[in-house]
Amino acid sequence: MVFAIWLCGAYLVGSLSFALLCSKWLSLPDPREQGSHNPGATNVLRTGGKKAAMLTLIGDMLKGALVVFAAKWSGVAINQLGWIGFATVLGHAFPVYHRFKGGKGVATTIGILLAATPVIGAVAVVLWVVIVKATRYSSLAALVSIGLSPVQSWFLVPEIAPAYMLLALVVFHRHRENITRLQTGTENKV
Repeated sequence: MVFAIWLCGAYLVGSLSFALLCSKWLSLPDPREQGSHNPGATNVLRTGGKKAAMLTLIGDMLKGALVVFAAKWSGVAINQLGWIGFATVLGHAFPVYHRFKGGKGVATTIGILLAATPVIGAVAVVLWVVIVKATRYSSLAALVSIGLSPVQSWFLVPEIAPAYMLLALVVFHRHRENITRLQTGTENKV
């Protein structure tokens, strides 16, 4: 019963959209109606600038990290932390407050990785930064950094690997169009 409450709470927290909140606070256009139409930090960067994008990125990372830290602090087992993180990303990608049309889950996933498994999270952050600097493709950086987290977890924390695999699948699913554009050479750069 307690675990089910954690899952529901994580989903509801994940459903908070910092892209929409920051855009509203800063009197910017709705990111769902501009640029790529994605309510995420990269689109907010394109449509609202660096300040709004940074606030969105931090907010989305913190919501993932804080849910996992709170669950950890309350004594939730490591395998359950992964599922709580997964519920948070599901909320971000399919938010109940916004007709189930949300972001791609990258920043929230990285926040979860950092909170649940700091080494895996740190590797994801470093990979993301290196790939963005080298290629200027945020989507490619997200796919590689998040895609490698389940592999790392099988070796470092196998109890959390199934949840990390599903986290990566959600991120890949939300990046379907980006993957096609990467393959055709039409993906937008940061």
